[in-house]
Amino acid sequence: MSLLTQSAISAMKICFYGAGSMAEAIARGLIQEKLIPAERISMLNRSNQERLAELHEQYGVQTIRQGLDSEQYLREADILFLAMKPKDAASAIPQLRPLLHSKQLIISVIAGLSIPAIEKLLGSKQSIVRAMPNTSSTIGLGATGISYSEEVTPQQQLVTEAIFQSIGIHAVVDESLQGAITGVSGSGPAYVYHFMEAMQQAAEELGLQPDMARELIIQTVLGAAEMLRATGEAPQELRRKVTSPNGTTQAALEEMAEGRFKETIVKAVRRSAERAGELGVAIEGSIQE
Repeated sequence: MSLLTQSAISAMKICFYGAGSMAEAIARGLIQEKLIPAERISMLNRSNQERLAELHEQYGVQTIRQGLDSEQYLREADILFLAMKPKDAASAIPQLRPLLHSKQLIISVIAGLSIPAIEKLLGSKQSIVRAMPNTSSTIGLGATGISYSEEVTPQQQLVTEAIFQSIGIHAVVDESLQGAITGVSGSGPAYVYHFMEAMQQAAEELGLQPDMARELIIQTVLGAAEMLRATGEAPQELRRKVTSPNGTTQAALEEMAEGRFKETIVKAVRRSAERAGELGVAIEGSIQE
């Protein structure tokens, strides 16, 4: 990140419209990476005052409890994050129309909601970013897919990518690939957790104590992921290297193949991507003309 970009972000005001776990993860990343002072970040929600108090106490961000009303935070924001629940988007976003101005950057982390749908809800073209972070963003190891509307300037792109770099890695993709991003990295952590659940069950059935099994499984998955990252080798090549002919690993992999493990994972990723599209259609279908 250039000093110019860092300086630009530090002088901005950022408002999160929605104060859930993803909004918190992004705000925490910005603060921890010292991209922007906490007092230049505001976080809003519909009615949960306890949540706002908790966020202010923990991070020093601004909320309506610090004196300004929601409208003032929204009007003054250079960057506005749309971080409400998908089911609330169609009713909440149109209420922003009279509060926004053309120079604001809108970043949506609402699953399934397309850029054209956001433009329709706002009633005008705008600099809009559609982003799909995953839950690992909460510990700074997220993977985010980013798509831009035509109105997003090169400088706004740099700012956006610096923001998501603070919580992990990012990939800029055509919006048509956002479903694929959801299927691979958005939902991806759950696939890994499900696999680890199965390993835990097997370990306990084989007689290992639960705590010991958990530690062994975590280290095994962590080590395998780091091997893949550190060596740059393809997964199939690393798998080949650890699989001795007629050995224990080959026996396990043959059992997985019989259960169509690989085909099931491919189908699952595809289904997640399809479901993202279905959710988008449902949200867009609820938008009033």
